[in-house]
Amino acid sequence: MTGTALQQPPRPGSGEMFDAIAERYDRMNRILSLGIDRGWRRRAIEALRLPDGAQVLDVACGTADVAIDVVRRHPDATVIGVDVSRRMLEVGQAKVERLGLGQRVTLQYGDAQALPFEDGAFDACTIAFGIRNVPDRDQGLREMRRVLRPGGRLAVLELGTPQGWLLGWGARLHLRVLVPRLGAWLAGAPREYRYLQQSIEAFPPPGVFAARMRAAGFEIEQVVPLTFGACNLYVGRVGES
Repeated sequence: MTGTALQQPPRPGSGEMFDAIAERYDRMNRILSLGIDRGWRRRAIEALRLPDGAQVLDVACGTADVAIDVVRRHPDATVIGVDVSRRMLEVGQAKVERLGLGQRVTLQYGDAQALPFEDGAFDACTIAFGIRNVPDRDQGLREMRRVLRPGGRLAVLELGTPQGWLLGWGARLHLRVLVPRLGAWLAGAPREYRYLQQSIEAFPPPGVFAARMRAAGFEIEQVVPLTFGACNLYVGRVGES
């Protein structure tokens, strides 16, 4: 007697989970954030205060939106992007090549918890909407601290829940009802977008996450709520000593 093994669902936050939504990821971001995510990324890049000829690491780079924005805004910068989803990297690489940026943006497989780079290799680091998916966030933060040079900055963008009764109620409605339904309807991925909702609600409050950055060795320069707290920008700096 023979049988077929049951296919297990992708582990939440895994590369396989994001492989499943890679082709529709950019469009869904625009729809779910009403296009506001572009402004959030711009704020994060500005906060890095990049020096001339900066070498930047983009962790959990996804489809390379941040990496592309960095080199567009800083024509002498170069970016290495790493991600655990090979399909997201393929989609990002196609965008980079289409824009003629292949000489300045390099994408490769890499885990935030064990970055394949030497100590002090980068002037700046970003992680946009990815830190909540890192299984060991503290280890990921320590790794990003390790690969930064003295004076280098880390900019973290992460989704949150707006404060206040009315805004909080609207955000919960959006996350718990609209996000999973739109994910099922437009992306054909109800499980993945249910995980998105759950992971946002489970993420620690801004003050708690900033404390974890500080424990990893960063001096906290900014914690900025964006769009009433729908997203938060965290900026940490490596000390000169």
